[in-house]
Amino acid sequence: MTSLPTPTALPRRPIRELPDELISQIAAGEVVERPASVVRELVDNALDAGATQITLRLQAGGVRLISVEDNGCGILRSELPHALKRHATSKIASLSDLESVGTMGFRGEALAAICSIAEVSLLTRVDTPDEPHGWLLDGRSGELQPTARAPGTTVEVRELFFATPARRKFLKTDATELAHCIEAVRRHALARPDVGFAIWHEGKLVAQWRAVAGDSGMAALRQRLADVLGEDFVAQAVAVDWPIDPPVLVANGQQRLRVWGFVGVPDAARSRADWQFAYVNGRYVRDKVITHAARSAYEDVLHGHRQPVYALFVSLDPTRVDVNVHPTKIEVRFRDSREVHQGVHHAVEAALAVPRSGNSAADAAPLPVAAPAAPAWTPPARQAPFAFAPREPEVGHRVSDVAALWATAPAAAPPTTASSNANAWTPPARSADPAPTQALPEGDWPLGRAIAQLQGVYILAENAHGLVVVDMHAAHERIVYERLKQQLDEQQLASQPLLIPATFSATPDEVATAEDRADVLATLGLEITALSPKTLAVRAVPTTLAQGDPVELARSVLAELGQHEASTVVQRARNELLATMACHGAVRANRRLTLDEMNALLRQMEVTERSDQCNHGRPTWRQMGMKELDALFLRGR
Repeated sequence: MTSLPTPTALPRRPIRELPDELISQIAAGEVVERPASVVRELVDNALDAGATQITLRLQAGGVRLISVEDNGCGILRSELPHALKRHATSKIASLSDLESVGTMGFRGEALAAICSIAEVSLLTRVDTPDEPHGWLLDGRSGELQPTARAPGTTVEVRELFFATPARRKFLKTDATELAHCIEAVRRHALARPDVGFAIWHEGKLVAQWRAVAGDSGMAALRQRLADVLGEDFVAQAVAVDWPIDPPVLVANGQQRLRVWGFVGVPDAARSRADWQFAYVNGRYVRDKVITHAARSAYEDVLHGHRQPVYALFVSLDPTRVDVNVHPTKIEVRFRDSREVHQGVHHAVEAALAVPRSGNSAADAAPLPVAAPAAPAWTPPARQAPFAFAPREPEVGHRVSDVAALWATAPAAAPPTTASSNANAWTPPARSADPAPTQALPEGDWPLGRAIAQLQGVYILAENAHGLVVVDMHAAHERIVYERLKQQLDEQQLASQPLLIPATFSATPDEVATAEDRADVLATLGLEITALSPKTLAVRAVPTTLAQGDPVELARSVLAELGQHEASTVVQRARNELLATMACHGAVRANRRLTLDEMNALLRQMEVTERSDQCNHGRPTWRQMGMKELDALFLRGR
């Protein structure tokens, strides 16, 4: 039997200070991963300088040359010698400044780190009588000489990683590095519609986004999204602006949490999460709290592995978020992550809950609802559309006269002002007690008037835009599902004790979460207690989930509570059960409906949240405009 070799003791090494050059290169390795990292840092500085036009020039994907030109405030000659030094910055001066950072850059590390691994020159001019011309600073020699330039700053970075050739070998092709540089600028462009951006590569203009003049609110953001992501994104997106109560942006001396932007409808979902843009106080971030909150808002309308698309902006008091977490500043830490999670979740959920009146860019307004939109995420109260009890799913099969049950459906109401804030960052104030809505005349029904039933599956209706095709089972399924959820939400989540507690081996994190969040677990209908430092017992579960696996449910809830400080596991499991009940209770295909029954279904769709998609994420209706119909028969040619 061969024995393992005895490890050789290493000689003792003395502790000594590293040379400044090596320190700078180590710092550069944390900040600068590729040319796109340099682009991001330099554009950050340009925006902090108040630039309204930024031009990026690249060669060899940014490896040979990165030049960022701006028309910002420039740098004074007396401050230029400090510009390339480590930890020299104009952004912060004290610990209190660091704890309330309001600028894109703040550490004073980027330029010094870049200078240690590349050839850097800085050309700048301040628009003051004392500075009649610009100054050029050579990063290697420190030489300063006068030169001609308009007010602003140009930073040139040549031969990236020339001092660390091993790092250069890890770079990808020029085309790949160029794509990363364009993506870095694109992320900035989405957040700043008031700034123009241009990207040149090898002397050719490869991307340009002009500054959006005039309004700096939602209209400007909509235009910039169309310019950067394409008209299709805007055509298939709905506006988010939360909270919707009268705007009090400052409370107790701190800026309130606010979420706004645009989120794509479920039909616009992609197979990859490459169109998910999240910003915190104007800074692009990749944050698990925001990502989870946004994805959870799509659970009722987007199933499977499809990824939603969105551009979401979160603003809150700078003291409530720590941006000094990651060297690349792409991660943040919230003081109250639960508040942010709930804010993003409810903002997106409320925006998706309003059904749209069309499927094209020209007709993307919300459908009118029977009651005014309720503040935040509380669903508006509606009259019961169906005699369908949560515990008796078989009732749906015993319906003998659908029209009689639908006769109690509330009439469609005139369009509300729910989207009237689409052209302003700040939502308009709303009255506390809006006047009762009135029924729409027949000609103004968004989903039109039923004219026929096709193959026992589809309802054909005529509206002002042309032909509406409705999948009657999918539409009815969503209506029943939303009604079941509302009925259950109006009741307290009942808990059912287990005759024999279900025990399982738990990790220290699970035990700590169960003990610390016992009150939250109780609101979810769960009772989980510790039997030992390594064992938990599930003593009660929600009544609606009594037939499920209590241990699996407990583990899922504890994992989500520990990570996101807000659990949706119980709600998700409950909704899956209700979705199954709704599917069995909805009107089936091949059931012949009268015109009155079809019209009753259309009216009920107009007052039901999320009626654009069924419980499985499929669309419930489609609009065919007159232009599309005319094209089929070559009319007008």
